[in-house]
Amino acid sequence: MSSENMPIDLPGFELLANIFVEEGVKVVSPAELHGLLTGHLAAGARLQPAVLLQTACELMDINSFAQESSKVALIDLYNASCNALESIDLEFEMLLPDDDDEISIRVEALGRWCQSFLSGFGLYGQHTDASLSAEAKETLNDLGQIAQISADLEDLDENENDLMEVQEYVRMAVLMLFTECNKAIADKEKEFAAVKPESNRLH
Repeated sequence: MSSENMPIDLPGFELLANIFVEEGVKVVSPAELHGLLTGHLAAGARLQPAVLLQTACELMDINSFAQESSKVALIDLYNASCNALESIDLEFEMLLPDDDDEISIRVEALGRWCQSFLSGFGLYGQHTDASLSAEAKETLNDLGQIAQISADLEDLDENENDLMEVQEYVRMAVLMLFTECNKAIADKEKEFAAVKPESNRLH
C-alpha cells in the first residue's frame, strides 16, 4: 500500500504541544487549533495546505513556521481530522489533553476547543439561521454553553463521568453538524452542475 492511501493518524496532543513550544507559541493551545480547524471542516470549508498554514500562523500569532516538521504535523492534523469526520465509522476524536492530566486542565481545554470550533464554523460564513435546521441551531447553542465551562468546578474528581459525557456529546454534535452542512453544500453543487449546461446554451 502506498503512503498516499494509508490512513493518517491524528497527531497526539503532547506532540502538538511540543511543536507549539518549539515555534514559540504562547497564546493558544493545540485544543484551540484543532477546534478552529474542525469548525472550518464542519461548516464545509476545505483549506489548501498554504492557506491552512497561514490560518494556523494567524491563530498562533507567529509570522511563519521555523521547522518543516511543524508544517507536516499540522497538515497531518488537518487531513486526519477531515478523514475522521468523513468516515462512516464515526471515528472522529477531539484533540484534548490525556486522561491522566488533571481534570481542571481537561475541562478548560474542552471549553477552549468548543469556543474555537464555533469561531471556525462562523468564519466560513456560509450558514445563516435560515439555512440551518432547528437541531443544528440548538446544537450550536449548546456548544456555546459548553464553551463557557468553568475549570473551577467544586469537587472536580467527582465530575470525571460528567466530563466524559460532555465530551462525547460534543463529539457527536460535531459529527451531526458536519453531516448536515456538508450534505447541504454537496447538494448545492449538484444543483449548480445540473443547471450549468443550460445556462451555457443561453450564450
